[in-house]
Amino acid sequence: MFKVFTCVTEQHDLRLVALAALVCALSSFTAVTLLHHVRRSGGRLGRLWLQVAAAACGFGIWATHFIAMLAFSPGLPSGYSVPLTALSLGAAIALTGLGFAIALAKRLPAAAALGGAAVGGGIAAMHYTGMAAFRVAGTITWDPVLVGLSILLGGLLGAAALQVALSGRTLRWKLAGAALLTLAICGHHFTAMGAVSIMPDGTIAVPESALPPAWLAIAVAVASLAILLFAAAGLALDVDRHHAEREVERMRGLVNAAVEGLVVCSEETIITVNDSFAALVGAAAASLSETSLSEWFRDAAMRLRLPGRPGQAVETMLIRRDGSAIPVELILRPVTFAGRPHQAIAVRDLRERKKAEQHINFLAHHDALTGLPNRSSFNEMLDRAIETAGGTGRHLAVLCLDLDRFKEVNDLFGHAAGDELLQRVAACVTTILHDGETMARLGGDEFAVLAPDLAGPAAAGALAERILGALLAENEHSTTSAFVSSSIGIALYPDDASDRTGLLIHADTALYRAKNEGRCTYRFFEAAMGVQVTARRMIEHELRQALARQGLFLVYQPQTRVDSGETVGFEALVRWRNEAGEDVPPSLFIPIAEESGTILPIGEWVLRTACREAAGWSQPLGIAVNVSPVQIHNAGFARVVHEILLETGLTPQRLELEITETALIRDLNRALATLRQLKALGVRIAMDDFGTGYSSLSNLRAFPFDKIKIDGSFIKAVDSNDQAATIVRAVLGLGKGLGLPVLAEGVETPGELRFLNAEMCTEAQGYLLGRPARIEQFRHLTEGEARRGVHEPDRALRARLYAVSP
Repeated sequence: MFKVFTCVTEQHDLRLVALAALVCALSSFTAVTLLHHVRRSGGRLGRLWLQVAAAACGFGIWATHFIAMLAFSPGLPSGYSVPLTALSLGAAIALTGLGFAIALAKRLPAAAALGGAAVGGGIAAMHYTGMAAFRVAGTITWDPVLVGLSILLGGLLGAAALQVALSGRTLRWKLAGAALLTLAICGHHFTAMGAVSIMPDGTIAVPESALPPAWLAIAVAVASLAILLFAAAGLALDVDRHHAEREVERMRGLVNAAVEGLVVCSEETIITVNDSFAALVGAAAASLSETSLSEWFRDAAMRLRLPGRPGQAVETMLIRRDGSAIPVELILRPVTFAGRPHQAIAVRDLRERKKAEQHINFLAHHDALTGLPNRSSFNEMLDRAIETAGGTGRHLAVLCLDLDRFKEVNDLFGHAAGDELLQRVAACVTTILHDGETMARLGGDEFAVLAPDLAGPAAAGALAERILGALLAENEHSTTSAFVSSSIGIALYPDDASDRTGLLIHADTALYRAKNEGRCTYRFFEAAMGVQVTARRMIEHELRQALARQGLFLVYQPQTRVDSGETVGFEALVRWRNEAGEDVPPSLFIPIAEESGTILPIGEWVLRTACREAAGWSQPLGIAVNVSPVQIHNAGFARVVHEILLETGLTPQRLELEITETALIRDLNRALATLRQLKALGVRIAMDDFGTGYSSLSNLRAFPFDKIKIDGSFIKAVDSNDQAATIVRAVLGLGKGLGLPVLAEGVETPGELRFLNAEMCTEAQGYLLGRPARIEQFRHLTEGEARRGVHEPDRALRARLYAVSP
């Protein structure tokens, strides 16, 4: 290695050595850049650029060698053989081109390294052919070790150069590969020059045909100029490639960003597609190029029609790679692609839209919760069935179903439980229907069944019995607390009506009769039902307007201490005078209000009005208000009471809420939870109509009531009826044992009052002590004028009633 170093530093002009290295580096970078362009181009154009890259590298090797030879100073006359000099250039170009071709071979293992080794062989061939062209007045000898080392060095560095250069497309990889290739050329040359020894020999003359060094300099200048041209071409190609790649990537990014598929085609041949279309087809985007449109769109008529309708949507089916078909919408537009006219086809997937359209169409004719036909769909089916039955003379039946106490299910268990109940009913009934029979949900908890082509009324009754039996069986297998119970009304064509409207009205009328006669049963329509149902519906309709029209008002009945005759409070009772000016009895409109749900606003109005009235009394008399079971089971009832107390300013201890045992029977836990909230407010709770329920003793034990009210049916003739007297004594004893005051309702005779006094009943109310009336009639009590008696505010009343001395 010292010999090589001495050769470079002492036998060469270092300025020309630097020039040789610069030319070598420039040609190496040019060759690597062109080599990448060859790999991208492919085909015939790629082969052409391969030759250009080989020429650039060959000229660089050749120019490096001969510039270095010009820098070499043997101190003897010298020249160069023209044929061998030209042969050395050709060998450099040919072997470099072979090496590049090997390096770019796709199926050859370690192709880049093998190609680089071949390029190293080209460097050695060029060098030693060039040295064979060297003519000098002396004898040339070679150091075989350094010769072998130079060949090995060129091969190894050449292999590494192409391996690195082709490993990546970035500038860093290109520079690294060019540096190794430069090192391979220069390292080989100067190692090989270190192997040369020249012994002067006067007998050897330089031939006159030999090319003088001056002329060689011109040839080297031409080669260097060629290298510069190649470098400029490579640089231009590289800049153009980067620009094109950026543009292609930008366009591809824009195209692939589209949600819709995009196909660019020439006539029937697909040129390119975006990723969205490839995903629709289920294949790689590259594999779809050069395929035919007919392979993916089988409808020939559509393909012929599409070019004539640019910009217009055309629906068809897309055949996917797996053979399945999906609905799509195509929109064609003419475009210019690669400088030539093409067609761009936007492909829109219609699966979601078709699915949405089907869902919308389903919802238009079906109930979303149960999946049953809805009212409009049922009406259409019923009209068609009537038309068909009219021509055959056979019967058809319409069955209207209404779930019993469905509102209580929603109130007690929540709307989710109510929805589940409706779904259970729909599934249960549809499973027992025969062919041709159809069930629909008309709204809320209302269902209807259409049974066409019946032999007679008996068949309709048998269907109703099947439905009720199926619902009862459903309860036996139910795992929820919401039980199914239904009433059914039946109307027949043509016996009851000849049109859809009449059949539905009459079936609904029969349904009302079934609900009023015990529920969980069915009834056929009868003409007399219409009058009753119409009257009931009129009451329900007018009742909804009663609050707004101020048709409701309160009357008050005094509650009196039995032992002293002192008035301790009033019970507020709601009354209704309808639009005709008639008084509707509470026993008629209260059940309708509870069933229709209007009891909640009515009950709130009664409570607010009574509390506001009581809050204005100068005497702190109690006020008792009846509370419906529907109110007790309403989750917000305690909050409503609290708001009313705050709004009216009434002391909570003056308010007494009267509930019946029915409220506890329906849902004991929920009722007790509400009552505890009311007790927490300080409100007093009384059990009304004690003795008429089912579990009075257990209810008294479950909740600490503040008062017991004995129903008036037990007080009637208590002074002369031994059985009634026994019952009342038992209740009074129970109240005394529990420490609860007892109020007797319905006291109408002095004998009844004397009995209660003798048995130490705490309080009483009834016609004997005061009839319900407007509060104005009791101002002498509420404003402190007197607190004893009602109609006769003096001590004589008590004396007469109890048959004692005044």
